[in-house]
Amino acid sequence: MDQERRNAEPASEREVTITRLFDVPARILFLACSTPEHMREWFGPKGFPLTRCEMDFRVGGNYRFAMTGPNGKEMTPFGGEYLAIEPDRKIAYTNRLDQPGAETMVVTITFAEQDGKTTLTQHTLFASVAMKRKHMGMGYETGVVSGLEQLGVLASRLASR
Repeated sequence: MDQERRNAEPASEREVTITRLFDVPARILFLACSTPEHMREWFGPKGFPLTRCEMDFRVGGNYRFAMTGPNGKEMTPFGGEYLAIEPDRKIAYTNRLDQPGAETMVVTITFAEQDGKTTLTQHTLFASVAMKRKHMGMGYETGVVSGLEQLGVLASRLASR
């Protein structure tokens, strides 16, 4: 699909938003999302550990991740650039598979704390409707939700320290 047509597709048709409430302060969730040792514990669907986790966590910095499937084989690596970082409030980054011609999505995670509990919202804007359909068909939403469940376990453990 050419760039002009992609730009004409409404954002509302290219986005997915997933929200979850955690019983921990925002600083705990931000910590879990900003350090490789913690990312390895929760990112991705259960049974697909993040076995490659390279992070230069700063605006303009890059990251590169890869998960390993239940068969023991590393899946296609993916990565991008950090676009915005506001401690305990927001992380935004680009994300694309390390494949020729792969499109780029933009992921924005926000943390809204109230009374010691935090609502995490992950908003994903896909480059095209076709990209969104492809990722949704591969279990994108289920995988994110599974990862957030694992994040909940980690966050509870970190908060109890």
